[in-house]
Amino acid sequence: MAFETVKDVFARAGLADAEKFDVCLKTWRAQAATGSQEPQMAFFCRELGLTEDVMLQKLARTLGWAYVDLPSTAVVPEIRQKITTKVAFQFNALPTRFENGTLQITVSNPFNAALLNAVQFDARCPVQFALAPQMEIEKALKKYYGVGAETLDELAEDEPMELVVGEDKEITENDQEASVIKFVNQIIWEAFKDRATDIHFEPAEDELRIRYRIDGILHQTPMPPQLKRYQAALISRIKVMSGMDIAEKRLPQDGRINVRIKGEEIDIRVSTVPTVYGESVSLRLLTRGKIFLGMEKLGFGHREENAIRELIVKPHGILLVTGPTGSGKSTSLYAFLSTINSVHKRIITVEEPVEYELKGINQIAVRPEIGLTFAMGLRHILRQDPNVIMVGEIRDLETAEIAIRAALTGHLVFSTLHTNDAPSAFTRLVDMGIEPFLVASSVEAVLAQRLVRTICSHCRTEVQVDQDYLRRIGFPEEHMATAKFYKGAGCEQCRQLGYQGRQGIYELLVLNESLRPLILSRAAASTVATKAIEQGMRTLRNDGWDKVMQGKTTIEEILRVTQVEEHLDALMESHHTPAGGKK
Repeated sequence: MAFETVKDVFARAGLADAEKFDVCLKTWRAQAATGSQEPQMAFFCRELGLTEDVMLQKLARTLGWAYVDLPSTAVVPEIRQKITTKVAFQFNALPTRFENGTLQITVSNPFNAALLNAVQFDARCPVQFALAPQMEIEKALKKYYGVGAETLDELAEDEPMELVVGEDKEITENDQEASVIKFVNQIIWEAFKDRATDIHFEPAEDELRIRYRIDGILHQTPMPPQLKRYQAALISRIKVMSGMDIAEKRLPQDGRINVRIKGEEIDIRVSTVPTVYGESVSLRLLTRGKIFLGMEKLGFGHREENAIRELIVKPHGILLVTGPTGSGKSTSLYAFLSTINSVHKRIITVEEPVEYELKGINQIAVRPEIGLTFAMGLRHILRQDPNVIMVGEIRDLETAEIAIRAALTGHLVFSTLHTNDAPSAFTRLVDMGIEPFLVASSVEAVLAQRLVRTICSHCRTEVQVDQDYLRRIGFPEEHMATAKFYKGAGCEQCRQLGYQGRQGIYELLVLNESLRPLILSRAAASTVATKAIEQGMRTLRNDGWDKVMQGKTTIEEILRVTQVEEHLDALMESHHTPAGGKK
């Protein structure tokens, strides 16, 4: 469409008079000449101070086109097949309705002649255009066709090719390499945009399912139905990228990929395991720049933070961090090490794997295949004159014994255990075979933690909660009348989930003289917990309720990540924060 015609349409729509249009057009052309990639419609929206939906609605009325509310519009497969996937994605065009032999196709730019002509030619039937915002069309295309659908169409047309191992490369949104490479890059790109920490390729009999873990929750990603056909090629590509043996499909393998996305270094840990329907592949994305290195960012309560700051500068003893996989234990340990890191302290770690590299700290990666285990690494660390030692995890008796011996001979030791709460850590060590008197004399404190999703700040709204329900779940009685509760309504920023990001909730048990006799007598974890609570320990759920009352998370999140602790049932009547209720 000629620019004069576009100018007339803008004038008739009341968007800009001829003079204003000419100024905008001249500015956009000058900007484009310098290499700017900003689309013309987006530029006009910004210059005229309008949102895209308002501008498109005015243009639709002027042109006599429909304006489509895509989030509330369902598109059936028969209509989607009226144009090819390649054209739909290339021109950001979505078939939305087919009536009386005419196909309605929704686009975001009514003035792109190449778009309009290509879509009309591809449809091979009468076409009526409609308008909708560009982002809504892009989301609808991914929803209905699946992520990377246009790339798979290209893959079907490609000649067989040999995958070549190359250098670590920049991943961009519009990678123009071979189709299978483009598809894998696109999956990683989408995961990065969605803040995913893990990508799982899961083969089934009739499909290859791809899921992202976002804020600790798995979400299935829409995929083209023909994806299963390219399962072998995609998995081979990932294995090539991560330095694995592509011919070995019967045994598990581990690998690593380093990529840059928008200038950010991403370390991807890759694991494959053979399943009945092919190899299952998991990718863990580690973004070095996003680790929390300041304790003030971890979400500790004032009292707990002060106590931990005192613990991590002690000359000796063990500080244990407990919780299930994915509860943020490593992040806490790195924050502690960063806080005390100085030229006056020699800090050595032994980890599996080394997730983040910390300047000034000596980090050892465990390699069981050559005999470098936690126990061996820890044993040799003691000959390196360390002040502070961090052991990634205490898994066995040998590692536990060496860690305790190190703590008793003047070293400060940080490590993790897999227990559900802080008091259970003592029972776990004793069950491993450590003598109770060694546990009682070496362990200074245990920190249990979980990660809860935080409410999206863009769509946070206040909600009313029934008080009977609050009583059933053990919410503090004294706060029921005054507490305010919030949830996320769901918006574009949080992908309609209502949550964005995560924060820790904590339970800190500091060992003192009144608790040590319980450890020595092999008391049950419930007994230790009851005594610790009497002395002021706040449980995971107590801390969770505080985060709820601060408007940071929801009741449902606290119930999801904390569980009914049997030892809390024995609390004294004077305590009003039992952790009862259903998960």
